[in-house]
Amino acid sequence: MTTHAPAPTAARRQAEGPGTDRSAKPQVPMHRKASGRKIRSNTVKAILVTLLLVFTLFPAYWMLSSAFDAQASSGGQSFFPKELSLTNFQSVLTDGGFGVFLRNSAIVAGATVLISAAVALLASVAVARFRFKFRTAVLLMILVVQMVPLEALVIPLFVQIRDLQLLNTLLGLIIVYIALALPFGIWMLRGFVAAVPVELEEAAFLDGASWWRMFRSIMLPLVAPGLVATSVFSFITAWNEFIFAMTLLGGSTENYTVAIGLKQFFGLNSNDWGSVMAASTIITIPVMIFFILVQRRLSGGLVSGAVKG
Repeated sequence: MTTHAPAPTAARRQAEGPGTDRSAKPQVPMHRKASGRKIRSNTVKAILVTLLLVFTLFPAYWMLSSAFDAQASSGGQSFFPKELSLTNFQSVLTDGGFGVFLRNSAIVAGATVLISAAVALLASVAVARFRFKFRTAVLLMILVVQMVPLEALVIPLFVQIRDLQLLNTLLGLIIVYIALALPFGIWMLRGFVAAVPVELEEAAFLDGASWWRMFRSIMLPLVAPGLVATSVFSFITAWNEFIFAMTLLGGSTENYTVAIGLKQFFGLNSNDWGSVMAASTIITIPVMIFFILVQRRLSGGLVSGAVKG
């Protein structure tokens, strides 16, 4: 015996409304679909960022792991340090004489940053504010120097330093690094100086300020972010450069910088990886400290110089 479901009454059909399909599936709200797509997109982005961070930070982790691993020098380094120790650092600073190399690099980098920043700032003021003969030619020469590969300048600069009788001296190396840092510094600071309104300078002169007072109180604070950016470039160049330092210092081991001193841990048949990684860690610390000190002005300095000029 079969039973049939009672047909919907007229009142029920009227309540449901015409065109109502009782067999259709419930529709998912659009905001839920958008939320699901957003979650999947954020998940993919998080995975990609994590992979990028792992790829970028793994060399630094491996350097620190090997530096603190006492067995790294014997070729027994692993993903995790087997024996945490400061032996590698003690060996680098005592037997390797790395303290002398750090002192030399600090002298060279400090002198390069201070002198190149002062000269580049004054030169940028000259090319941005004053009109003189061959001004455009000077700017083009500065730009052309930046395009020349550094390797092509080794022999000419070596000949000049030899003629000045400054080979195997830190002073000769400082002069070369200043010459390498000046084109970039002048070109970048020119944009900062040009972005400073001339009306500010004229107002200072009307108030009775001298040129030096105007430069110190108005120009220098406004150009400071660009000065920081160029100083970072000069510091990194002087601290990490190897080719010019090796060529100009030659066999003068007492004047070696950290970049040259690092090569003594590489042997003909084997390498002292524990000492190499410990020395690399020591070299990295001053750069990190310098970045921490100037990072507040660095971000603005890298982009503000292109506003005008």
